[in-house]
Parts: sequence; structure tokens; C-alpha cells
Amino acid sequence: MLLARLFESLPLTCPNCAADMRNIAFVTEAAPAERVLTQIGEPAQPPAIAPTWEPPVWEGTFEPTPDWDLLGQGEPEFEFNQRICW
Repeated sequence: MLLARLFESLPLTCPNCAADMRNIAFVTEAAPAERVLTQIGEPAQPPAIAPTWEPPVWEGTFEPTPDWDLLGQGEPEFEFNQRICW
């Protein structure tokens, strides 16, 4: 059903006569896969991986500094009880 969602049709149904199709073989070796791909006119080698981009360069160094001091927070004015009474 996931393939049906991908292809927007049932992939194991014949598009001509609507009969059920079944898998007759799986290609798991590299050499037969390359022969099949070249026979149908597709490239046998995977596409080249594009180089990664560098992070943007800022003018000067950018150090994010928070505008609050976490250690300087005082205690709350009320007692906070985390126990649950059922």
C-alpha cells in the first residue's frame, strides 16, 4: 500500500488488463543490474554527489550571549510542592 501511495496506483496491477502481477525475480548482484540498466538506456553508475556548502561567513565573529543570568535568579516567593495527592 505504501508503493500505491507513492505511484498513485497499484504497482502490482497490470495497467493494460488490471490483472494481478507478481514478482518473478530480484536483482541483487551489481553486474546483472548494470546490464539491465544499460539495456534500457539508463546510466549504470549512480550520479555524483554534490559537494557540501560551507556555512555562511559573517563579518567578524558572532557569539550569541544571553541577556539573562541563570545563576542570578532568586527563589520563588511561594513554596512549590511537586508531590501528587490522589
